[in-house]
Amino acid sequence: MTVIIFILVLAILIIVHEFGHFIIAKKSGIRVDEFGLGFPPKAYGYKPKGSETTYSLNWIPFGGFVRIFGEDPTDETAVDGPESSRSFINKSKSTQAFVIVGGVLFNIIFAWILFSGGLMYGMPYAVDDRYADRIGETSILVTSVMGNSPAEVGEMLPGDSIVSLNGVEELTVDSVQEYIAGSEGEEITLTVERAGENVELKIVPETGLIGDVFAVGISMSEVGTLKLPVHLAMIEAARISWDMIVGVTVGFSMFIFEAVTGSANLAGISGPVGIAGLIGDASMLGFIHLITFTAFISINLAVLNMIPFPALDGGRLLFILIEKIKGSPINPKIAGTLNFIGFALLILLLVVVTYNDIVRLF
Repeated sequence: MTVIIFILVLAILIIVHEFGHFIIAKKSGIRVDEFGLGFPPKAYGYKPKGSETTYSLNWIPFGGFVRIFGEDPTDETAVDGPESSRSFINKSKSTQAFVIVGGVLFNIIFAWILFSGGLMYGMPYAVDDRYADRIGETSILVTSVMGNSPAEVGEMLPGDSIVSLNGVEELTVDSVQEYIAGSEGEEITLTVERAGENVELKIVPETGLIGDVFAVGISMSEVGTLKLPVHLAMIEAARISWDMIVGVTVGFSMFIFEAVTGSANLAGISGPVGIAGLIGDASMLGFIHLITFTAFISINLAVLNMIPFPALDGGRLLFILIEKIKGSPINPKIAGTLNFIGFALLILLLVVVTYNDIVRLF
């Protein structure tokens, strides 16, 4: 079931992204020859009667594409052929840039829609003063578990809700931390709610995780269910989306800096296998958790695509900017070579992180 949910989520995010390119190109008067899910070789293609666009399913599942007429500058028919006026290359640089960022815009809009829907239905939300009077059903949520920590050894998982600690049920984040810190290393019993069931865990706190204080290696947050009317849900969803965009951008920037300086840790990066596992965990917690996690992935996809690296939308946008500044096209051979190298490096990174994901499973 996890694999099926992962494939569905991935397919939806790809379709949303590529539809952004597709619809903006169409609305800009550019001919779109193919809308593909996955990468070639082609498994199935369908061209509706009277349509100029072929819709295809392809064998390599991790990705998708929109084949836009005139993206290839070596295509002479796109430059001065009978339909050259509908060619991407003959449109203004601003129109070209708008088509390129269309996928990113639609991923962000999609995340905003998901967050808005989640808040209208009732979404997990960290307790704060903003909506204190609207948050109900509060609980202490485990937001992360440190690797090789007592919590991980004791089989605690992110997403667990702490129900009781040594029989005490009325708890706060501070009281849990204080109780663990004062445990003197004696075994504690934590009851957590996981996928609708209570699970009892035996954990032995240790020092050295955060100095000389006894700890188990978890981060916690007091979380409740926030349900908002339509107008407030849309406003709050926009704020959440923006904060997430900023946070993801900072995270990617730090990773790129560390990669350039040779200090990057790929163990913290998840590929398709790792994401599939996270999606499975989210789905086990409930439909609303799956929705919000899908929104999070959508924003990650948007930010990732805006990195000015060949083969990504950000790289293509950079080429358009360079052409605008220099007043002439970039040599197609140079652009093609850079895109090929960029694509090859992305595939290599995908292989490495997928290997790390598989290693973490065993």
